[in-house]
Amino acid sequence: MATTSDTNVQVACYHCGEDCNNRNITLEEKVFCCEGCKLVFEILHQYDLCQYYDLNENPGVNQRITVRKDKFAFLEDEKIQQQLIQFRDDTQTHVSFYIPHIHCSSCLWLLENLHKLDKGVQRVTVNFSKKEALIIFSETQTTLRHVAEVLTAIGYEPYISLQDLQHKKPGVKRSLIYQLGVAGFCFGNIMLLSFPEYFTSSGHTDESMNRMFRYMNLVLALPVFFYSAQVFFKSAWSGLKHGFLNIDMPIVLAIVVTFIRSIVDVTQGQAGYFDSMSGIVFFMLIGRILQDKTYQGLSFDRDYTAYFPIAVSVIKEEKEIPTTLPDIKTGDTLLIHNNELVPADGIIVRGKALIDYSFVTGEATPVNKSVGEILYAGGRQLEGNIEILTIKEVAQSYLTSLWNRDELKNKEEKHVSFVHLLGRNFTWVVLVIAAISAGYWAMHDPSRIWPAVTAILIIACPCALLLASSFTNGHILRILSRHQLYLRNAQAIENLANTTHIVFDKTGTLTGKTGSEVMYFGNTLAPFQESMIASLALQSTHPLSKAIAGYCNIGTAMPVVDFMDYAGKGVCGWVQGNFIRLGNAEFTGAHRKEEVDGSIVYLSINEKLTGLFTIRNNYRSGIRPLLKQLQQYYPMSVLSGDNDQEAVNLRKLMGPNTTLLFEQKPADKLAYIISLQNQGKKVMMIGDGLNDAGALKQSDIGISLTEDSNNFTPASDGILEAKQLPVLLSFIKLCKANKRIILASFILSLVYNITGLFFAVQGILSPLVAAILMPASSISIVLMTFLLSEWHGKRLASKALSQMSDKNHISD
Repeated sequence: MATTSDTNVQVACYHCGEDCNNRNITLEEKVFCCEGCKLVFEILHQYDLCQYYDLNENPGVNQRITVRKDKFAFLEDEKIQQQLIQFRDDTQTHVSFYIPHIHCSSCLWLLENLHKLDKGVQRVTVNFSKKEALIIFSETQTTLRHVAEVLTAIGYEPYISLQDLQHKKPGVKRSLIYQLGVAGFCFGNIMLLSFPEYFTSSGHTDESMNRMFRYMNLVLALPVFFYSAQVFFKSAWSGLKHGFLNIDMPIVLAIVVTFIRSIVDVTQGQAGYFDSMSGIVFFMLIGRILQDKTYQGLSFDRDYTAYFPIAVSVIKEEKEIPTTLPDIKTGDTLLIHNNELVPADGIIVRGKALIDYSFVTGEATPVNKSVGEILYAGGRQLEGNIEILTIKEVAQSYLTSLWNRDELKNKEEKHVSFVHLLGRNFTWVVLVIAAISAGYWAMHDPSRIWPAVTAILIIACPCALLLASSFTNGHILRILSRHQLYLRNAQAIENLANTTHIVFDKTGTLTGKTGSEVMYFGNTLAPFQESMIASLALQSTHPLSKAIAGYCNIGTAMPVVDFMDYAGKGVCGWVQGNFIRLGNAEFTGAHRKEEVDGSIVYLSINEKLTGLFTIRNNYRSGIRPLLKQLQQYYPMSVLSGDNDQEAVNLRKLMGPNTTLLFEQKPADKLAYIISLQNQGKKVMMIGDGLNDAGALKQSDIGISLTEDSNNFTPASDGILEAKQLPVLLSFIKLCKANKRIILASFILSLVYNITGLFFAVQGILSPLVAAILMPASSISIVLMTFLLSEWHGKRLASKALSQMSDKNHISD
């Protein structure tokens, strides 16, 4: 195996901070990794925007991938503009772009100074968490296309997908915020106006003044009851329609009974319970908002339209016409550029294709296709331009059929939270106690029936239980998000904790998408020869060429003369007077070597076979210790769309009891998940591609793994940053702790309820006691859940820091 020189000292690019393989690209004594980064620096320098580099160290985005000239030509189409533009008049136009490359304060500063680069831009407002930029510009001075091109030129290419045309982005749900604001305002004023009532017996207050305050409280309570509490009324009614009592039913009973009794009390010259009623609604809304809060920058229900581009080039009369995907018809000729997605099933009519189907099928190795062969939507062209004749429209293509299968539509929630089960039983217990109390006082003192029953319903309201679940779930969700695990909702926490079987996809999940393991077999290569090979490989965009270039660890790039790229075969060219070929056996004149594991690239120098490179996807760092830990707790399975070449290594990695299944189609993966569930197992599925979408959706908890949480991921219950996969077991343990915290809080709330019921069943509970007891229980519950959640969160953080990376991965 070849070795590399240790004398090469890497220099970081001034713009993006990546290692510079070619130190000849310089400007003003600054070194850049590519011409793209240099060009961005020149643009910023020209407009006096170099303060950008002072805000963060190496804030730039790598510019090695160039964007073709007419990529945003479709933005000149008036119909597309109407669907993207949010507001337009004679003076200004508003548009929001999703920009995945936003990552630091330098990005914010530069985007907000976009008007210096394009005089037509009036203002830019950046939403950092959603990675969106609202751009206001004048169409008399610039165009939508030009704005997109300027953003791309400085490294912030907007991501515009078909989903932007077909679905409106959901706005921020403000109704709960408004309801909370109304409840908080009224609760605070009711408490203030009720304060003199607590001291009525002392004789220090005027009765006429107290009467006026009572009616003022009644007026303030009306918006709380008829507006702020509607969310609980709707939830309870929804439960009744489905035939069960949920956790909101006793809350609704408490609110209604408190409100009615308070009105009766006011008319009889008593204070009532308006403070308690508004307090119930206020504290419950706080918990509900925390529980229902979602991650604005993520999407757990993405469909294929988020993966598709917004438009593609259609060849008409030998001209490229940008056309939106819904307008593509059978028989249209599509021009697919390098690194673009194939949007519809079609037949190749010109060029040779190298298609990456990994996201659709799970097959890691790109496949070669020639004229006359069929390409399926969802594949990505890796080399050169091709033309295809459409045989199916976008909505009828193979990729959309994967997404539109019946099992992915209208999936019903199969799980009911233990909190709702507790709430359902709790409701019956409260009603029984109220009925017994009413029966007792009916025989002994009928005048106490109404005070006793209403007090029981008020004091036994399970607000502490709901607060415990809401605050704990909300806080656990935030702790998990700090460690890059973003769960859909609180129910996903419980489902994750209840897992009994874990299923992994292989390609892109256990193996990395970006990392490759390269090995060289053959004549020993000198550092000079490695530099020549790397210089040639850098001329190609093929992933295997990039892997070889990275392996050779080039010092200074050498000029390549007469470079030729033969799609599906290899590359060749003259470097320092040596003719070098990199490619398949036929291209280099070698004998095919089938038994070598992984993809093979042969090397010949001056028409003499020198050796070969084997390239295969590397297993993720840290995956080995994780799987070793999981074997102690869970049975596991691996479902792979790849062939069984990795079976031996996977067996070493996963242990003897793990089920390994290869060449699995999407339907096969789905069927396997269903078979496990039929055995009574709670299945967690971890995958990354569209071929996993059915299995992710069907599983009890589906986790979509991603290299970037803002990039496209299949529909799932959670999104996990790939680098955090080694901490999976700690995530599961934290979710298990979540249930224990809620149960502990429930026990504490029972202590408060029993104490209150002791007085309530006697019909002697005063408004003062209720006013003190309810806030005290709520505050103590919130404080306890916060402290316990933080303690478990710190344990998770310490586990994450101590997680050792496994750089050797698979041992022989």
